[in-house]
Amino acid sequence: MGEKTVLELRGISKAFPGVKALQNVDFTLHTGEIHALMGENGAGKSTLIKVLTGVYERDEGQIYLHGDHSKSVQIHSPQDAQQAGISTVYQEISLCPNLSVAENIYLGRSEGRLISWRSMNKKAAKLLESLGIAVSPSQQLAGCSIAVQQMVAIARAVDMECSVLILDEPTSSLDEHEVAKLFRLMRDLRERGVGIIFVTHFLDQVYEVCDRITVLRDGRLVGSYDAEALPRVELVSKMLGKELDDMADIKSEIPASADDKTVPVYEAENLCSAEGIAPFRFYIRRGEVNGFTGLLGSGRSESVRAIFGADKVTSGTVRVNGKPVRIHRPIDAMRAGIGYLPEDRKRDGIIGDLSVRDNIILALQVKRGFFRPFSRAQKIRFAEKYIKLLDVKTASVNTPIKSLSGGNQQKVILGRWLLTEPQYLILDEPTRGIDIGTKIDIQKLVLKLASEGMSVTFISSETDEMLRTCSRLLVMRDRRLVGELTGDQLTQQSIMKTIAGGDGA
Repeated sequence: MGEKTVLELRGISKAFPGVKALQNVDFTLHTGEIHALMGENGAGKSTLIKVLTGVYERDEGQIYLHGDHSKSVQIHSPQDAQQAGISTVYQEISLCPNLSVAENIYLGRSEGRLISWRSMNKKAAKLLESLGIAVSPSQQLAGCSIAVQQMVAIARAVDMECSVLILDEPTSSLDEHEVAKLFRLMRDLRERGVGIIFVTHFLDQVYEVCDRITVLRDGRLVGSYDAEALPRVELVSKMLGKELDDMADIKSEIPASADDKTVPVYEAENLCSAEGIAPFRFYIRRGEVNGFTGLLGSGRSESVRAIFGADKVTSGTVRVNGKPVRIHRPIDAMRAGIGYLPEDRKRDGIIGDLSVRDNIILALQVKRGFFRPFSRAQKIRFAEKYIKLLDVKTASVNTPIKSLSGGNQQKVILGRWLLTEPQYLILDEPTRGIDIGTKIDIQKLVLKLASEGMSVTFISSETDEMLRTCSRLLVMRDRRLVGELTGDQLTQQSIMKTIAGGDGA
């Protein structure tokens, strides 16, 4: 790790109406260093990054580059940041899906009026090959998976010859192989002297690839530490501001598998969809928490989308509480007492410009019918109930949901479905991209709902989280159900072995 500093932030403060997002925060990044920026949602990580990249104007503080303290750098826009050698890849991919891969890489950087498409595609192909990204430069970005789109965004940032690279949750949509590929790239950039700020909620990844860790909490600096000198438990404690024993408690709260003699709340035979899922059998009983696990692209999300009718169902029979039903659309599932929190919060979950109140009542209003609108008083009552129940951090029920942190947005969507009082709730990646404290809250809530009789299907990319929460796991590989694990089989080793060599469900 280099000793020279490439970036220094001193006394950075930023306030919004009613909120002090950053209070006198210091941060130092060395050349040739991978530096984790950690904290709960709402701790100030995103605000600090947006101040650094010119999205927000700082209220107070100085920014210095390359150890030059003679003058504070003024960054008033993302363009200023790029010119200063600071490139950012945000958690929510901000590319143009209607353009090609090459066009996205070089968008806004063409020299002169004429563009040589052949030359641009050739340069992009060379860049993509050097990064190990298997995609054609001429392919439309919309046709690429989320994982490939993420890697294209990183390729664009790397190609801009940055001295500071900010990666905001870059691995949230990547599988293990793609994460390993990204980490190889990050280490290579570190050897070239690039300073990397790495924002992630995956603790394993922090300790695998990072040299130092800076922790923020409630807009304040907790401290900066060498990664090898900061035990994991201490890191979590510093992020939460309290001793963490909740994780260990969760496992003991998992309800036992439901009685096999009871009629399943939901049961499907030979269910498959237009998304290429092989026909599978699935059931869940009252008070059970089960889950789909497998690598990215294995068919976890497609399976639950078929259950909810979010994808076109091409075959299969379904029973709810023992009675045959037809679920071809989400509204059919909702009327059958099923709720579904989708994987992509930004695309399929929140409606950013609507208030917290309107986002919470949306599903119930759809179920009731838009010709029978709720009164304003009813909407406020519903919203206040779930804001309090889920401890949503918001100024009021009227606050636009896009103003909330990712974790609080997720709580709002969860409240939306709880308001419909479902007997069966599907949660697809409910804790992705949110802080550890909120993850624990959601896990505990899931187990509480199950203890009260609700059936829950829980999907997470984090195997530990699945093992802490579920009493039965269905293992997917290549969009096919390849195994089912319960009891003593619920271990990391059993899951990996089944993914690697399961012979059938």
